[in-house]
Amino acid sequence: MSLKITVIGTGYLGATHAAAMAELGFEVLALDVVKEKIEKLERGETPMYEPGLQELLRRHVAGIEGSTGRLRFTMDWAEVGAFGDVHFVCVNTPQKHGEYACDMSYVESAVGSLAPHLTRPALVVGKSTVPVGSAERLARTIAELAPVGADAELAWNPEFLREGLAVQDTLHPDRIVVGVRSERAEKLLRTVYATPVAEGSPFVVTDFPTAELVKTAANSFLATKISFINAMAEVCEAAGGDVAKLAEAIGHDERIGKKFLRAGIGFGGGCLPKDIRAFMARAGELGADQALTFLREIDSINMRQRGQMVELTREALGGGPFLGRRVAVLGATFKPDSDDVRDSPALNVAGQIHLQGAQVTVYDPKGMENARRVFPTLGYADSALEAVRGADVVLHLTEWREFRELDPAALGEVAATRLVLDGRNALDPVAWRGAGWTYRAMGRPTA
Repeated sequence: MSLKITVIGTGYLGATHAAAMAELGFEVLALDVVKEKIEKLERGETPMYEPGLQELLRRHVAGIEGSTGRLRFTMDWAEVGAFGDVHFVCVNTPQKHGEYACDMSYVESAVGSLAPHLTRPALVVGKSTVPVGSAERLARTIAELAPVGADAELAWNPEFLREGLAVQDTLHPDRIVVGVRSERAEKLLRTVYATPVAEGSPFVVTDFPTAELVKTAANSFLATKISFINAMAEVCEAAGGDVAKLAEAIGHDERIGKKFLRAGIGFGGGCLPKDIRAFMARAGELGADQALTFLREIDSINMRQRGQMVELTREALGGGPFLGRRVAVLGATFKPDSDDVRDSPALNVAGQIHLQGAQVTVYDPKGMENARRVFPTLGYADSALEAVRGADVVLHLTEWREFRELDPAALGEVAATRLVLDGRNALDPVAWRGAGWTYRAMGRPTA
């Protein structure tokens, strides 16, 4: 018997997972409670920009000419229960309003809605990022509500998707982690992931708490590394050192490595900030808050970078108020190859400068629509050239490849002042200075 898979929730994680499961050869039924989202996916359109995802969807969504037809969508829980052998829960766990803790209501609602329809043996697999201890509680919910009784089990299989690389990360993961309580659950998940495992992806089997902790531990380590180099940029700024050379030198140490050592305006997005805050909150509930006090400083360093970029801009413009100054901002998304502006440092900096009286014009290759929704009062341009036209200063705040490949000479022709502040330490200072620009970046020598 070939396994049939369902995916609960068709947001960023769910849509990617459903399309990838169809690509791996499974019959997939995906459920969402939002009708518009389902209708969009049925047309083979993605709910967000993610490289390669739309092509993957169109290859498998039933009803699209030339597709395999292996991927269908529904809003009917009973249909999902009757169809699936393995049910992946891929719903959102946002930060609670006004607190650090994570909002588990979507996960609890999904499991509570699915369980009464489990009338035959099934494995429910959590993929959402949840506080440690959640799986234990959700397993009890399934045991209480599933008509099939003990033949409905829970497993935990955290996701490690990087926005911009989500399709690759699902089809060719650098590791697969499964928290299971039975050989049957492990065997089912080995079947689901047989293709990537055969290609060499490590398959790590753990208990529930460890599987829940892996994602938050990985994100906390990553956040620590990013904030560390940003703290070093502050020291370099004060001491007259060069943080880019510092990062290069320590990156040659294989215990440290070169990745995520580019100083800049810090991290954002829908995962990293939310996950480290939820981790701190949960550690406090468990009485282990002392172990994670360092994360509070990591969060603080990260948020401080945004304010420092605003002050660097003010200083570059002569130190006075922003009133009447024209500022071009290149980048609105929290990272390149995404249209996600959630907790975006770039948009936050643009917004702060705008609120202090500057005329701010933003350009981003993919995030314009989402940025407009969040910050409708900013100015928006259709190209980098148009954003820079008449600007007193240019801020590079999201490291899109398009921005690295800009012609500084051509931009210099339209800017009011050839002054560029590189908030991502990603532009070539030699090329920009060669075209007559004053190039400045946090923690870098001015000449």
